[in-house]
Amino acid sequence: MKIIKWGIIGCGNVTEVKSGPAFQKIPNSALVAVMRRDATLAEDYAKRHNVPKWYSKAEDLINDPEVDAVYIATPPSSHKEYTILCAKAGKPVYVEKPMALTFEECNEMISACKEHNVPLFVAYYRRALPRFLKIKELIDEGKLGTMRHVNCVLYHPFEERYDDEINLPWTVLPHISGGGIFVDLACHTLDFLDFVLGPIKSVRGHATSQLLAYPAEDSVSMSFLFENGIHGSGIWNFASFERYDNTEIVGDKGKISFSTFGNDPIHIQYSNGEKESIAIENPLHIQQPFIETVVAELLGQEGVSPSKGTSGARTTWVIDEVLKEFRNSKS
Repeated sequence: MKIIKWGIIGCGNVTEVKSGPAFQKIPNSALVAVMRRDATLAEDYAKRHNVPKWYSKAEDLINDPEVDAVYIATPPSSHKEYTILCAKAGKPVYVEKPMALTFEECNEMISACKEHNVPLFVAYYRRALPRFLKIKELIDEGKLGTMRHVNCVLYHPFEERYDDEINLPWTVLPHISGGGIFVDLACHTLDFLDFVLGPIKSVRGHATSQLLAYPAEDSVSMSFLFENGIHGSGIWNFASFERYDNTEIVGDKGKISFSTFGNDPIHIQYSNGEKESIAIENPLHIQQPFIETVVAELLGQEGVSPSKGTSGARTTWVIDEVLKEFRNSKS
């Protein structure tokens, strides 16, 4: 059977444990090349992870004839550029989340991949994690009845690393990330809700900077409506007194609550008063189950990967809608 030989553009922190090793552990998959602008860091990564080739230019990796498919693990500001280069080279693309800086960029990526007949996958890996598949199963089997509404709450305390104007992390620099920590984290929850409940068709929201510590928003509130009539609301704040992470999906016969991040148990409560908790640990390489679906699809095996460019773009559209007013105020 053919082996999918991967190249990684941007071998930073996310690739150390969450994703990178999975490409070498999945059957019929191999990691053959990595790229980082700093050649010394690229070589260091390659040697530590037993990768035979390293590059300091993305174009060199993309055009390497031994690379079959490319994982783009850079910040969102370069996702569109590298995706289009891969598409023109005929290389399937697996791009990190969020998919791009804007919904418009997402559509350009989708069009380029469609034009060159190249698959486009987006790293919303919760769509393949056992813990989140269990949540979907519990909802789909109907024990909670018809879904009525969902509420998302995520807040963190302010972190000192965001208090250095000169050395701010890229995650709070909108020209690189598309926004702030909301964009980096909320996209996971919003995408999973798209997977479980269907597309969101309408969004209203507010985004502000309460601390004025960095250029991006630090507080977001929103309401949204799914195509199937389910209502949703959410609050994200990154200047609060502690960490809290909970999403609650409510039906007419029960409700289910869970955290998007971490390994907290899933909690279910039924209308008859019965309660249930289910604990499912996430794997060490948290993207591995999803990458397995990508490899399987590329090999033409049964089934298709659950996160593509079209679904990834929908989540970016939701983010664009809620941040529209805040972005306009900064321009």
